Amino acid sequence: MKTKALLDFCDAIDATALSQTIQSIKWVVPAVQTVHILAIAAVMSSILMINLRLLGVSGTDQTIARVSSRFGPVVWWGLPVLLLTGATLIIGEPARSLANDFFQLKMFLLVCVIVLTVSFQRPLKGNPQYWDGRAGALRLIAIVSLILWTGIVFAGRWIAYL
Repeated sequence: MKTKALLDFCDAIDATALSQTIQSIKWVVPAVQTVHILAIAAVMSSILMINLRLLGVSGTDQTIARVSSRFGPVVWWGLPVLLLTGATLIIGEPARSLANDFFQLKMFLLVCVIVLTVSFQRPLKGNPQYWDGRAGALRLIAIVSLILWTGIVFAGRWIAYL
């Protein structure tokens, strides 16, 4: 949704010295995009492994708590890397991102999937067997998670084309 306030905010960011520096140094955006994409690959691989376990497709010889504790840190460490690199890209081209409908969709989906992930992982901290015997709920969590993460990746890619 493009409002005058949002466009004015984008112009204000664009006028900053940091934004101008990011725009003027030719290697910054490709380097930051490379780190962003590598972080996406790490996060998505970990998310896939966790969700395949929740679906009962892979890793069934390990407990859900074990799979979550193995791959969860990659997700939680990858998200700040994505935040930092994403913020750098936004500062370099604020109007391209902030005023983009797909960027806004991506951020909405990201908030949803973070809430879902925290809701899944929090009970495991107090009780590693919390999800045992709840296959239906786990399948639903996995399917919703995979849909949200896939939507995030597609929305992020579509930012360049809108």
